[in-house]
Amino acid sequence: MPPHDNSRNTTLFLVIAAIMLVTYSVFVMQPQAEKRREAQQAAAEQTADAPITSPSPSAAVFTTDRTAALGAGPRVAIQTPTLTGSLALTGARIDDLFLTRYRETIDKDSPAVELFRPQGMRHAFFAQFGWSGPNVPGGVPGANTPWRLTQGTTLTPTTPVTLTWDNGAGLRFTRLISIDDQYVFTITDTVANFSTQAITIAPGARVERQGVPDDLGRNQILHEGGIGTFGADGKYTTEQLKYKAWAKKPEQNFSSTGGWMGITDKYWLAAIIPAQNERIEASFRVTEAQTYDMHSVSMLGAAHTIQPGRQITETTRLFAGAKRNEILAGYEQSLDLPRFVYAIDWGFLFFLTRPIFILVEFFYGVLGNFGLAILALTLTVRLVMFPLANKSYESMSKMRNLQPKMEEIKKKHPDDAPKQQQELMALYQKEKINPLAGCLPLLLQIPVFYAVYKMLFVTIEMRHQPFFGWIRDLSAKDPTTIWNLWGLIPWDPSTVPFLGAHLTGTFSLSILAIVYGLTMWLQMAMSPQAPDPMQRRIFQLMPIVFTFIMATFPAGLLIYWAWSNVLTIFQQYIIMHRFKAENPIDTFLARFQKAKA
Repeated sequence: MPPHDNSRNTTLFLVIAAIMLVTYSVFVMQPQAEKRREAQQAAAEQTADAPITSPSPSAAVFTTDRTAALGAGPRVAIQTPTLTGSLALTGARIDDLFLTRYRETIDKDSPAVELFRPQGMRHAFFAQFGWSGPNVPGGVPGANTPWRLTQGTTLTPTTPVTLTWDNGAGLRFTRLISIDDQYVFTITDTVANFSTQAITIAPGARVERQGVPDDLGRNQILHEGGIGTFGADGKYTTEQLKYKAWAKKPEQNFSSTGGWMGITDKYWLAAIIPAQNERIEASFRVTEAQTYDMHSVSMLGAAHTIQPGRQITETTRLFAGAKRNEILAGYEQSLDLPRFVYAIDWGFLFFLTRPIFILVEFFYGVLGNFGLAILALTLTVRLVMFPLANKSYESMSKMRNLQPKMEEIKKKHPDDAPKQQQELMALYQKEKINPLAGCLPLLLQIPVFYAVYKMLFVTIEMRHQPFFGWIRDLSAKDPTTIWNLWGLIPWDPSTVPFLGAHLTGTFSLSILAIVYGLTMWLQMAMSPQAPDPMQRRIFQLMPIVFTFIMATFPAGLLIYWAWSNVLTIFQQYIIMHRFKAENPIDTFLARFQKAKA
């Protein structure tokens, strides 16, 4: 084919391809994009008709006076054995709640823990319920709707309250709010259509936090942020969205039949619970603004058409309270909620964390002290590992006795590492010793150690629980520090400029941390020495390093680990003494007897 034909064909091909691309873009891509925009706009309008909770964040002016915020409109008091607060008739928001059974600190005069905070205050946090209905004559109730209290005066477990609102166009909204003696509100909404035309509306609810407080979402081992369980037909999964990840992906949507969704802190949870047979669309959103970011978890139920002269009723629940295992498990069973106990962040080792927690609770029921329950748990773990540990310590004792022969091999081949290794392996085989056997119990203890740490850190049952003496909170670090001789000197090291946080943190050298470090040192001193001098030096430094590291960990964890070390040392000593292996305890006793003589 002549060259000019190739050029002509290429040009023709490019022109035809360009025409096809333009045609496809105009007649296919643009209509599809327009449809997507219309769908997104409709969804945005539908969301806008759902319960909107606040004015423009950029224009918000905050008050630090809670009384002033609460006085912005009429309210209904809330009083139960576990909760106190109020709900706002403007918007019918549940936005003022305190957990009366929990205090901010261990001091008896400490204020009750705040859960919800009213609109107008910094870091407002509340729940809102309502309807979504585009093009509904007269509109649907929203954030500024002036509900009327038509029945009841104070919301208690025995006295529900009824709110009403008439939209002026033939729709009457009636809301019955009840509460149990724990943490669940039941919102029963009835919509009556007295107009002459059918209307279509969908139930909605949301939990919203306006700005994240500085003390939330900073711990990597703990989940704080959005959470929900979604699925259908008995197959449900729990989704977690930490605040930082949430900000990077500001909108996520889930479809579900039933389930639950909300915002969780370390110990507290606010969760929307729809009817478990209802199809819902859930959304996790972050709305960026100049003043603060709004984190909201919302749900939209199936649309209902109400004919003239008819009415419908929709029931939605709200959990607002403490994440106690037995309470969550009770609601999981009574309300048929999927995976509600996983509102507690059991972690990826949940199959260990939950059984360990149940075992600790059992021991607590018997002993009446969570510190003693941790000691009993440690003893149980050691008993389970006893046979394996026994074989391990036998192997370690034999290796201890082989130390002189191992040193001879090193001296025999000082510059030939492969030959050293060859003769060492032959020696192990001759003496029937597995050099790795001593590591196995430690490796098995690592996941148990993590599960205990997780259990102590995330379960509210451990919060503010005392042991004995100065340990008044097992979930917090040991408050003592060497810098004031563990409390003997009336001085607070935390007041030192720039260094205070370190002196009472990593470098505090608390009593429990020192006890832990000493038990770790003794346990390692009883183990066979590493053949390499550098390895020996590293192992010698490990107890010192871990003493400082563990100083910031919860006191309950230090009690568990130090007690576990004591039990290990006792078991190891019995076996080493039986095999007549050299160990620091027998060496110390021999020197003591010699000095006494």
